[in-house]
Amino acid sequence: MPDLRDINLNRLVVFAAVVEAGSLSGAAERLGMAKTMVSTHMQRLEAEVGATLIVRTTRRSNLTEAGRTLYEASRECLRAASEGLAAISTAAGPLRGAVRVASPVDYGALVVAPALAALQRSHPELEVELVCADGYADLVAERIDVAIRLGNLKDSSYRSARLGQYLRWLVASPEFLASQRLPKSPSGIGELPSVALSTLRHPHTLSLKDASGRRVRIRCKRAFLANTANACRAATLAGAGFGLLTDFSIAEDLAAGRLIRIFPAWSGEPAAIQAVFPSARQPSPKVAAVIEALRHYLSARR
Repeated sequence: MPDLRDINLNRLVVFAAVVEAGSLSGAAERLGMAKTMVSTHMQRLEAEVGATLIVRTTRRSNLTEAGRTLYEASRECLRAASEGLAAISTAAGPLRGAVRVASPVDYGALVVAPALAALQRSHPELEVELVCADGYADLVAERIDVAIRLGNLKDSSYRSARLGQYLRWLVASPEFLASQRLPKSPSGIGELPSVALSTLRHPHTLSLKDASGRRVRIRCKRAFLANTANACRAATLAGAGFGLLTDFSIAEDLAAGRLIRIFPAWSGEPAAIQAVFPSARQPSPKVAAVIEALRHYLSARR
């Protein structure tokens, strides 16, 4: 059985970088080291622990069972050490260093970007990187410090902090409404052309509720499908159909009259806006600062 005193713990940093980058060359680029040095560290670490950790091919490095066990344990150690260093840094002065934030495209542009810009103005030594994509980011593999998620969470291994909630409203352009005859109730709206997000599990089905708690599910027969929320908004503005769009993305369109709410007593089910970060006893100071900046920005918008 290997003894902790026989292992150079600095090699765990190299090992984690190889796992997360997926290759020796990727880890070398991330760490600013020569690829041969990364390879040497890995060979010596495997000798120290007495087990093969990674099976290397020409294109990728794959973990063995022993490697996965060591990575899971070492990842927690490295994260705890990083949080300790961040806490010391914060106690000694302003926030500094890099923080990497992931967000859906539309919410990132409308909310997260301006909130992070305000945070960076308050902490000029903080290096902010915002990664916008409509798919879920892998926090570990993509080195994400905090991810903004809309809707129900699926990642039980991560911790989360609630930022607020959003609604989806039925809207259409004035031109579309001038060309269509609206039904008397939302249950008949499925007969009209609609705009829907193709990445949803059931893009042709709408679930609505009113203030009294009544619910209705509507099957839309003719839908213009798009794979991003921004494209759905653009298609709705262009008159392709009515859309069930997020309140935060269309607030300015409604105020300017570019879109009009239809059946305003009805909306989609409220959904949560949450910040997700890797499991730890408490968020790091930089993650906590991002969460607070977003809460402050959202509060000011109310």
